[in-house]
Amino acid sequence: MRHLFGISERRACRVLGFHRSTQRHRATRDDRDLADKLRTLACERPRFGYRRLHILLRRQGETVNHKRVYRVYRNEGLAVRKKTRRKGEAHTRLPLTSPTRANERWSLDFVSDQLANGQRFRILNVVDDGTRECVLSYASTSIPGSTVARLLADAIRERGKPEVLLTDNGPEFTGRALDQWAYSQGIAHHFIDPGKPVQNAYIESFNGRMRDEFLNVHWFLSVPQARLSLAIWRRDYNVVRPHSSLGNLTPHEFARQLAG
Repeated sequence: MRHLFGISERRACRVLGFHRSTQRHRATRDDRDLADKLRTLACERPRFGYRRLHILLRRQGETVNHKRVYRVYRNEGLAVRKKTRRKGEAHTRLPLTSPTRANERWSLDFVSDQLANGQRFRILNVVDDGTRECVLSYASTSIPGSTVARLLADAIRERGKPEVLLTDNGPEFTGRALDQWAYSQGIAHHFIDPGKPVQNAYIESFNGRMRDEFLNVHWFLSVPQARLSLAIWRRDYNVVRPHSSLGNLTPHEFARQLAG
């Protein structure tokens, strides 16, 4: 447009009412590098949506607007398929007090899965409700109350003693072994009402994330292999994975913030 029909660019823009800069814009954005990084992260974390992937990109030093991440995320077909759930019986949601410091309350629960050969195994999960840290995750074909007590004792030597344990009414938790151990340690043991898992919301939420992000995307040949993979995932959950309810901090970062 420099000398269109013998008219200079400056004069033509003045006559037509255009700013000269609008006639010189050249598209320079290239999303190929961003798309490659998003595909890599989405492959590593197939159950993460674009918001968490955006946080991980920023941690890698990538300065990119979340809207651009969303656009590339959709164009690359990386959107996570949402699973439909059958409607169940509605339960009254009782308020669950929120601890404000580490070791104020630990929640315990089990999740189940199976090996490649069909053998069932269970995972004991323990979560610090104050920091949202996963205190321990242990897989085995059998986890009686005595094993629960032993695992808790090991965790206490590493991070200190909780004031309260919160569990459901499963036989591993209501048996004599755990009851006597908790009493000897001076730890209160509280039970939720039967059939009311919403009263143990922190561990239920954690179990859901484990199912969606770990168990549903891995399969195991043996229990030792499951334990190794579980240890790696637990560390990633505590140290790397952003937690939306903690302002996108990791549980480990949030724990340090509470301690400071």
